[in-house]
Amino acid sequence: MRLVHLSDLHLGFRQFQRSTSAGINQREADVAASFTRAVDRIIALAPQVVLIGGDVFHTVRPTNTAILHAFNQFARLVQALPETKVVIAAGNHDMPRSTETICILRLFAAPLGIYVADREARRFTFDELGLSVLAVPDLPPGSVELTPDPAAKYNVLVMHGEVQGILPQAERAEHPDRAAMRIPVEDVSGPGWDYVALGHYHVYARVAEHAFYSGALDYTSTNPWGELAAERAAKLPGKGMIERDLATGKQTFHPLPVSRAFVDLPPIAGAGLAAAELDAAIQASVARLGDGIDGKVVRLVLKDVPRHVARELDHKALRELQKRALHFQLDVRKPEAVRVERSGAPGRKASLADTLRESLRARNLSAGVDRDAFVALGLRYLEEAEEREAPAALPGSDA
Repeated sequence: MRLVHLSDLHLGFRQFQRSTSAGINQREADVAASFTRAVDRIIALAPQVVLIGGDVFHTVRPTNTAILHAFNQFARLVQALPETKVVIAAGNHDMPRSTETICILRLFAAPLGIYVADREARRFTFDELGLSVLAVPDLPPGSVELTPDPAAKYNVLVMHGEVQGILPQAERAEHPDRAAMRIPVEDVSGPGWDYVALGHYHVYARVAEHAFYSGALDYTSTNPWGELAAERAAKLPGKGMIERDLATGKQTFHPLPVSRAFVDLPPIAGAGLAAAELDAAIQASVARLGDGIDGKVVRLVLKDVPRHVARELDHKALRELQKRALHFQLDVRKPEAVRVERSGAPGRKASLADTLRESLRARNLSAGVDRDAFVALGLRYLEEAEEREAPAALPGSDA
């Protein structure tokens, strides 16, 4: 008995001010195409069950274009696989916060025969498969008792939320106003479940022997670079979905190509470099990318670049890079402020002379300027200024 698990489709996601020839936001079109490819693969695999772990849409009020695309793709799926059961647990992006608003996922229930859990947890029993699916949408913690059905041959849990200790801190802080349900790891790691299909975290991850995040189908978070780094660290091929055979326990991660390449170029250390040198380094970094940046989403980090140097960069050349890429992000980071501690009391703040000395030593100088002489001259000017500003000694003082 085989199932396919996918999650975090985020249909209707929009990003960057670029549109298709039809006037649709380019990234919205990209994400829609990623879902189309996922449906193609599901039809080819022909599983008995499809589990979707929430966040079908990016917002509770998606665009008409996103709704129509979702309906057409789900219709195509159920027409191609009429015996396949499709179960959706609503995610935090799908769930209206007002009780007066109906979850848009209900649109797919009656006309398409899709099983949807939105306002409350629902148990769907498929006797012909010997299968019980407990679908838990994004609900307050502790509001649902996660218990398997003892009468079922196979018990599956599908839910949307954050298993404690799995998500990076940055991921949790991304949308604090729309944080998903917190799930204790022991709730999904018990022996009573044959499989736990999780949604919310956009990177494939194993939580327990039988509990997994499938990850998203495209890069739809506000920090795609964090997703890329997590995928590289785990040696993952990228985005995709999970196929699981409940009878044998065999599991396969099926990679799916995303619609657009995301490229995080190696960072450039800018300390001590003039603007012209940084301009040359930027162009060289882009040139080393063999197939270019055209149509891609690209980031390049410049480290330790003072503001006055950043202002002198060749902004015309940067605009040309931005035209070629779908999005070119030059992430210029200032030098970190260094706190200098002098001998004496621990943690004593640096004096004005200490601060000036460090600043002058880090400053970019023209060729031929002696840095030591430059620093000494600056300190001498500071000393003279302090002497002129010093108040006259008070009567009776030691000064």
